[in-house]
Amino acid sequence: MGWVESLQKAIDYMENHLLDDISIESIAKQANVSEFHFQRIFSVLTDITVGEYLRRRRLTLAAQELSITDSKIIYVALKYGYDTPESFSKAFRRQHGITPSQARNYTGKLKSYNRLTIQVNLKGAEPMNYKIVEKESFKVVGVKREFSCVNGENMVEIPKMWNDVHIDGTNDLLFKLNNGGLKGVLGVCVDKRDSGAPLMDYWIAANHFGETPEGLLELEIPASKWGVFEVHGAMPDAMHKAWKEIFSEWFPSNQYEHAGTPDLEVYSEGNPSSPDYYSEIWIPLK
Repeated sequence: MGWVESLQKAIDYMENHLLDDISIESIAKQANVSEFHFQRIFSVLTDITVGEYLRRRRLTLAAQELSITDSKIIYVALKYGYDTPESFSKAFRRQHGITPSQARNYTGKLKSYNRLTIQVNLKGAEPMNYKIVEKESFKVVGVKREFSCVNGENMVEIPKMWNDVHIDGTNDLLFKLNNGGLKGVLGVCVDKRDSGAPLMDYWIAANHFGETPEGLLELEIPASKWGVFEVHGAMPDAMHKAWKEIFSEWFPSNQYEHAGTPDLEVYSEGNPSSPDYYSEIWIPLK
């Protein structure tokens, strides 16, 4: 099954089970990827989390039902996953800007979030610069934190981690320790699928030969074939744009699949706010 087809299968599964209490594990299984990778890819492509998509779609359908049927509000609330009318009303107002009662009486406007359909856009004006390299295993040293992937927690907390390492001097230390073949400070995403929970470790690290300095941890990056993608522009927008292009354009038009081992973001020295800043994305391929 191709990349686009597998992702669409997962979205179709969500749509067919909007009234059920489905898990991210069961959704990711439809795309034949881990929970971590599915949530990450989904968030990159849509700019929302899986949980937010399900919430928006359920409240869209709930509003439609209130508008065209005589169903009691408590019944609609329970049908779309809310235990009480109060919690339903709060979520409904947050999305639509009006109460369920106002929707029933046709007072105010409703917001409709439509069913997602994955499409491949053919673009040629801005070619993606990349290369395929094979690299033996290597060691990185740095700091790590564990994050939950539920409701996009990792997307919120990782930027805070970067801010912390800049403030406490860890970022400068890692540049000094970078004596390996991979130049720059690395952001390393490690899928913890074996934990049985939607968790990931995020490392801020450097490729380093020699003993691991006190206060830092070490991680072995396995040998792999890598897709190395150039990223040009100010952070974080340029990096986010590159990830979106990789998942929406490059993977659908190539036979490679993600190998499931850690991804790397490689940040060079220089001003990350500069429009000329250079960085890279390294993706393990199979």
